[in-house]
Amino acid sequence: PDAAADRGPAGGPAAQPRSVQVSPGLYKRLTTGLGGFASAIVACLLLVGVIYLITPRSNKELLPTVDYRAQEWALAHNGPYRAWGPQGLPAGWRATSARLTGLGEKGKPVQWHLGFLTPSGQYAALEESNEKAKEYVPRMTNSKAATGARVVDGVSWDTYFRRDKKANSLARTLPDGVSIVVVGTASYDELAVLAAALKPLDKNGTSVVTPAPTQRS
Repeated sequence: PDAAADRGPAGGPAAQPRSVQVSPGLYKRLTTGLGGFASAIVACLLLVGVIYLITPRSNKELLPTVDYRAQEWALAHNGPYRAWGPQGLPAGWRATSARLTGLGEKGKPVQWHLGFLTPSGQYAALEESNEKAKEYVPRMTNSKAATGARVVDGVSWDTYFRRDKKANSLARTLPDGVSIVVVGTASYDELAVLAAALKPLDKNGTSVVTPAPTQRS
C-alpha cells in the first residue's frame, strides 16, 4: 500500500515539489516587510525634495492680463460722475485686475479699481470713487494723513506712505467730490506716470473710449 501511494496516476513515481531559487537581494526584499516599504517611501520623498530644491523657479507670481475697456465704457456713459481713466500709458504697463462696483445701485457710491504691473515689476493701482473723500482716501492709502505733496503735469497730488505695507500713494479730490488715488508698491515716479496718464472720459457721443467689440457667433 505504501508503494502504491508513492506512485502517480499513471503508475509512475509521484511528482515531488520543486524548490524555487531566488537571489539573496530578492529574498531580502520579500522578507523585509513594512520596514523596507517605509524606507522606500522616505527615499522617494528625499528625492522629490532634492528635485524641488534644484528646480529653477520664478519669484514673480504669474498674473493674468485683463481687458478693462468694457468697464471703462460703462463708467464713462452710465456713471454718476465724470470718470477718469488711463490714456496712453507707456509700453510695459500691463493691466492685471479690474473691478467696477456700485454702478446702478441706488444709494451706493461707485468705485472703480484698476491694477497694473509696472515696467519695473511692481504693483500700481488706480482707485476712484464718488464716496466721501474723508472716508475713501484714508482707506485706499492705508494712511490717516498726507506726508507731503507732489506736482504731476501741473496738478498737485497729496503723497502718502504706509511703511508696514510698503505702500506709496498719490491722491487728489476733484471739485465735484470724486477722489482719485494711485497706490502700490511702485515708486512715486512710476505712480506719477499713471497719474499723468489719467484723463477725463467723455460721456457724450464723442467719448474718449470705445466699448470692446462684441464677438458674433
